[in-house]
Amino acid sequence: MEDLFKIVKSRLKIDIKNPRKNKVNIPSGLLFKCPRCQTAIFNDDFESVGRICTNCGYHSRLTALQRLEITADKGTFVEYDANLSSVNPINFPGYEEKVKALMAKTGLKEAIVTGECEIRGERCVIGIMDSHFMMASMGSVVGEKITRAFERAIEKKLPVVLFAASGGARMQEGIVSLMQMAKTSGAVALHSEAGLFYCTVLTDPTTGGVTASFASLGDVILAEPKVLVGFAGRRVIEGTIKQRLPDEFQSAEFLQSHGFVDMIVERKRMRHVLYHLLKLHKREAIPEWIK
Repeated sequence: MEDLFKIVKSRLKIDIKNPRKNKVNIPSGLLFKCPRCQTAIFNDDFESVGRICTNCGYHSRLTALQRLEITADKGTFVEYDANLSSVNPINFPGYEEKVKALMAKTGLKEAIVTGECEIRGERCVIGIMDSHFMMASMGSVVGEKITRAFERAIEKKLPVVLFAASGGARMQEGIVSLMQMAKTSGAVALHSEAGLFYCTVLTDPTTGGVTASFASLGDVILAEPKVLVGFAGRRVIEGTIKQRLPDEFQSAEFLQSHGFVDMIVERKRMRHVLYHLLKLHKREAIPEWIK
């Protein structure tokens, strides 16, 4: 038995006396470590349940294409403004190089993908923000793509579903980025005046000028569980009011309890819920006397 133990120890190269020195080489991509509960789970298991931690239910951030794949009916998506890309309106140093690097890394031209699709047969205009592209900050192109998406939805009398995820306005575009708040909000207002349905889905994180504009204007506002939603950061607010905020402050559940979010929806149920909302608010289904 002692000889067998020596053989195993030599193979694994374990230092019994100094266990902290032991290193185990884990193949890259084998495990996912949850940033919330620190649990390590096999990446295959993590992917199979929609990139959700099986221990605490943490909903990991998705790319726009991953979100589109689990939301839209296969083969129904038609993209809008695919070639629209940023310029450097205030000549911010290094901005153009950063955008080009992110284009190469993510395969996207900008931080949002817009277009038409069907969700279980219900046609809609869809917008999906991607936090992997400059934290989905809202610059001139993001604002323009959202505005054009609503304008097309008005022309075609279609509802809009928009997945929001952003760090706020894009500082590299200065005042131009802040102007997108008014522009997108105006487009939402015109869509609403046309009697059309707009649903926002708040994902992690939804903050800053995006929260303060189109993300908070949905007829129905959904959110994934425990995502961060807010305007200014916790430290800024606490420094301003000189008080400690609740631990759950700016979570989706906190906002729901205060009336800012209508429903918390787990990722595996999101497509189902969106389908029923689209069907319920279908314009053709509204009696003529109500219109």
